[in-house]
Amino acid sequence: MARSSAPFGRWDPAPLSELVAMFSGLETRWWVAGGFAIELAVGHAFRNHGDIDVLLLRRDQLVAQQVLAGWQWWAADPPGSLRPWAPGEVLPFGVHDIWCRPGADEPWRVQVMLDESHGQEWVSRRDVQVRRPISTLGMTSGEGVPFLAPDVQLYYKAKASRPKDEEDFDSVLPVLTDQQRLWLVDAIRQTYGPHPWIKRLQA
Repeated sequence: MARSSAPFGRWDPAPLSELVAMFSGLETRWWVAGGFAIELAVGHAFRNHGDIDVLLLRRDQLVAQQVLAGWQWWAADPPGSLRPWAPGEVLPFGVHDIWCRPGADEPWRVQVMLDESHGQEWVSRRDVQVRRPISTLGMTSGEGVPFLAPDVQLYYKAKASRPKDEEDFDSVLPVLTDQQRLWLVDAIRQTYGPHPWIKRLQA
């Protein structure tokens, strides 16, 4: 979904510190996602961001309404369009993108992403055969910020990589562990087939 374009309005992403302050203290698992997750894995900022993402498991989705109480929440339902997300409404499979802003005249500040799970396993919304223990889905920065593991984030970015995704891949590739590289190669092959990133991951 395009950023900063009519009819959806403009984005002014919340600073990472603000996002962390809003979600910290929850017993529910959550992770910083998107480009910020890649930067947390690398250890420093290296590009601008059009939005800021936080990932929740679908089963925990209503936590977003609690954390962002008083805000407007709009679900991408169907994808490519936005409609209000009603208080207490449980969004079904296929709806995994929620835009949030403090008020009608305010810019969008936070994007909430929903992912699938089964028991103690994370399940890719793109391929149910790609899964892993939820306990391995994220990492924690030196400042205690939970973020989506870079191999999982790159798996999603690999579908149709944009220039910013290529930049993210180039930046985080040197810090990927052998285990992360192996998992990512297998996941990309399973879901997307041949991909230009595979050769570089195996180098």
